[in-house]
Amino acid sequence: MTQARRFRASLENQRDHIAALLSRLIRIDTTHGKEGDVQPLLQSSLEELGLRTELREVRESLRSDPDYTAPERAIPFAGRPNLLGYLPGTGGAGRSLILNSHVDVVPAVSDWSDAFSGRIEGDIVHGRGAVDCKGQIVTILAALRAVKEAGVRLAKDVIVEFVIEEEVGGNGSLSAIVDGPRADGVIVLEATENLIHPANRGAVWFRATVEGKSVHMGRIREGVNAIEKSCEMIRRMREYEKQLVADCAGHPLFQEFECPAQVNIGTMRAGDWPSAVAGFAVIEGGVGFLPNKRMEDVKRELYEAVMQTEDEWLKSHFQLEFPKLHNDAYEIPADHPLTQTMKGGCDAAQLESRVTGFIVSCDARLFWHRGRMPVIVFGPGSIRDAHSTHEHIKVSDILHAAEALAETMVRWCGEA
Repeated sequence: MTQARRFRASLENQRDHIAALLSRLIRIDTTHGKEGDVQPLLQSSLEELGLRTELREVRESLRSDPDYTAPERAIPFAGRPNLLGYLPGTGGAGRSLILNSHVDVVPAVSDWSDAFSGRIEGDIVHGRGAVDCKGQIVTILAALRAVKEAGVRLAKDVIVEFVIEEEVGGNGSLSAIVDGPRADGVIVLEATENLIHPANRGAVWFRATVEGKSVHMGRIREGVNAIEKSCEMIRRMREYEKQLVADCAGHPLFQEFECPAQVNIGTMRAGDWPSAVAGFAVIEGGVGFLPNKRMEDVKRELYEAVMQTEDEWLKSHFQLEFPKLHNDAYEIPADHPLTQTMKGGCDAAQLESRVTGFIVSCDARLFWHRGRMPVIVFGPGSIRDAHSTHEHIKVSDILHAAEALAETMVRWCGEA
């Protein structure tokens, strides 16, 4: 039996186990602060496959790291470790590999009563985290089992990272990068519909504060309305969006997307009383940008765009901050050996795939910018189903992705 057939047979035999394990993972609520509850189960799963494991607490000192992202609510890291698994190679010719995905999920809306039920309907598993990213975690486990059951011994190490706090900015992966280990390549598993992404869009959230002058509405001409001033600020930001889109036109990995860069106005708080001129306005939003710009460029350009106004009050009563999400864009060459090895793995698994840009941000950019490790994003399921009340994934998609991942491991790490 060929290696490909051995992988396929192993994965087909795992079908029911994969569905049951994913359902069990979904039933464990791993929203921010609760991630530690799932790690013992995943640790047992890795050890069953012969990996040495380590539950590694994230250090509180990480909060002072320049790449740390402050969540809405800071929760102590104690009791919420990253899980690392080590599959040592034999020492032959090849390259080491990190397989990374995250255990945390976003909250479920209040009217989704069975969000954590892990309901199985035929080939589909439903529930929060099914596609983002517990289905990706199960893909990694299935691929490792397929390699083991096929009797393949890898020449170089495979390191598995199941990390926390991806949804709030990537602090789990940042911790793993800062404390090591390193590898010759990284595959971050996210829901990409099995497309291969050697680049992803960046996203940075902003908070803009506009100060006005509050007076009684009866003396409205003596006041300065911060809401009205913020309308001019938003108009200037919209002009910047046009320039942002123009600057990224023609990027080869993002040409298929109609609007790959954007400025979004997300929330607004303003004023104190209906019959008073609004004395303040606080607007929060985000900017999505491509790898042709770095995040610091975007921060500066957004501020400069507002400062181009002819409104002197706005110029002197405007403040722009970036206190929350700050995910840089990243890109490695489409013809990088890691990209092409993954494409070869997909081809060997008869999985239709292609190389393109990822229109969302994820932890991959940290491995490239901070860790200086080549990284791609790949995985089953659609990002359209993530964070939704219909979140689900097909077991058959997991099986196909796991086969491609197993093939990629052998091609990248080498076979003893």
